[in-house]
Amino acid sequence: MKLGNIELRNNFLMSAVKTGYCDKEGNISERHLAFWERRSHHVGAVIFEPFFIDKRVRELPTQIGIDNDDKIEGHKKLVETVHKNGAKAVAHISHPGRMANPKLPENIYLSASDVQCPNGGQKPKAMTIDDIIQVQKQYVDAAIRAEKAGYDFIELQFGLGYLIAQYLSPESNKRTDQYGGSFENRMRFGLEILRQMNNSVNIPIIVRISGDEKAEGGMIIEDAVKIVKELEKENVAAIHVTSGNVCLSPPWYYQHHFIPKGKTWEMSKKIKENTTLPVIAVGQITEPEDVDKILNEKAADFIALGRTLIADPDFVGKYLKEVEGRIRPCSSCLTGCLGRIKIGKGLQCEINPEVGRELETFVPAENRKNYAVIGGGLAGMQAALTLKQRGHDVTIFEKDQLGGQFNLAPLPSQKASLQKQIDYLKAEVSEIKTIYKEADEKDIVGKFDGAVLATGSKPFIPPIEGLKEYSWAEILYEFNIPKDKNVLIIGGGLIGVEVANTLVDYGNKVTIVEMFDEIARDMEMVTKKLNIKKLKENNVEIFTNAKLTKVENSTAFIDLTDRNKQITIEDIDIYVVAAGMKPDKELFEKLEGKIDTKIIGDANEIGDAVSAIQGAYFTCKEL
Repeated sequence: MKLGNIELRNNFLMSAVKTGYCDKEGNISERHLAFWERRSHHVGAVIFEPFFIDKRVRELPTQIGIDNDDKIEGHKKLVETVHKNGAKAVAHISHPGRMANPKLPENIYLSASDVQCPNGGQKPKAMTIDDIIQVQKQYVDAAIRAEKAGYDFIELQFGLGYLIAQYLSPESNKRTDQYGGSFENRMRFGLEILRQMNNSVNIPIIVRISGDEKAEGGMIIEDAVKIVKELEKENVAAIHVTSGNVCLSPPWYYQHHFIPKGKTWEMSKKIKENTTLPVIAVGQITEPEDVDKILNEKAADFIALGRTLIADPDFVGKYLKEVEGRIRPCSSCLTGCLGRIKIGKGLQCEINPEVGRELETFVPAENRKNYAVIGGGLAGMQAALTLKQRGHDVTIFEKDQLGGQFNLAPLPSQKASLQKQIDYLKAEVSEIKTIYKEADEKDIVGKFDGAVLATGSKPFIPPIEGLKEYSWAEILYEFNIPKDKNVLIIGGGLIGVEVANTLVDYGNKVTIVEMFDEIARDMEMVTKKLNIKKLKENNVEIFTNAKLTKVENSTAFIDLTDRNKQITIEDIDIYVVAAGMKPDKELFEKLEGKIDTKIIGDANEIGDAVSAIQGAYFTCKEL
């Protein structure tokens, strides 16, 4: 496959994904090299994470920079790392404009106009002509550094609500000079950068655009086609078609599982039908069938994979039949990738515990032992799989069904993709002996060399006067879901909010009572916003700083603690308790001191799927 004048070994590219593995200066680390080395064995090219061109406009405090010549040596190492594996290297150059991180005190905020992002952030400065000249020079200087470092391509960001897109869009561009108003004027800023780059470097340039910003007032597919028609007149190697806007439509920008799969590919198809340039498709391409669909329907010439290659670095190798094994699935949950970056831990993955820790070694056990794993949830299955991979004999004890409480995770509205994680782990442990019973002391002591307890957690039931009949998250099973009822949910954390968002789909009137001052505190940011938006749209009544103190049949008595007031809600048909979980340590306490025992997952400490799988993996890789 040829991209520009450069031949690639296939038509797969790794799309740009932020890692958060840098130091505060933006230098490339050994962690970066290991991460991308692992993902460059089968793709035709790797598009690296966005490189900042000015330290004062970073998106992350730990983002890679290409803002000065001192960083060229680090970039050379990055290029060499993927070249050794046969992949080409693409430098992704972007400027966030008004979307620079507001939490970084040294950041500045520039845009076409002083229009603040409707979803928050700092109000930007409308760029002067001098600002325009300076920023365009920063783009070009970054391109020159990329060429000196040995990159094969540059990808120039024209989409996703970043600076060039802020000039393109009438929503953010209110200028009346030569850079605003007409379509031709709004194209000028980006085209000048592209032309200056082409005049300064000899490597091909890919342009990334949003096929549709999926927001009121934002650019739509017809605008994207017009942009591409202009780009055809320039020396452009390919068009990379994504969707969304980091400011206006984060779910589309992040390709969250709430948005319908395939819509972004329809945009790339529309653009391919209207251009002679090669087209790259991206967005929730997580299954081999997705690749086939895009190529068979001629929606694109090239396939870009981001989080799919985070979850399984060998996805392309497995698709091409060069690598054996099941594909470790990405469910577009954002919990390990975006979620862990947001809290400063760097890129991780819910289903792949090795992400970000590629420098660590995995070696077979020196002495083969016989282990019991008690509990077949995510932590238990990962523990059993890791122990087996190390060469141990393993038996799983599971009282109900493999998957444990995570079997509830795909049940809330628009979360069906999480079922893939359960199915994958169940398939991986299918050859491990599994005994379906609730294990007790006599099943374990004297029969195994060691035990790994993954007994999970139990719902915490608060002592509420009169509360005798209630449901928990099991209400989401199809045979339990009520219809057209009045439901009171006690607790507004992740479980409570997801239960509420499913129950409203069945005509139920839902009220949430939460003792803290906000709901969904333990949710990933984008998921939280989407859930709260749906609650509001469905008129879910939410009481925060509130405590359910008493129940009298269908009447609930609620203390509004911040207002020193009590209210009552009547005609309640169903009470759902979602007040949190508590570790189930009962068997651990019985086994402790009688057999070498490790405790993992929620049985050890209440957490999410990321911490459950990681805890299991890193505990068992040392046993």
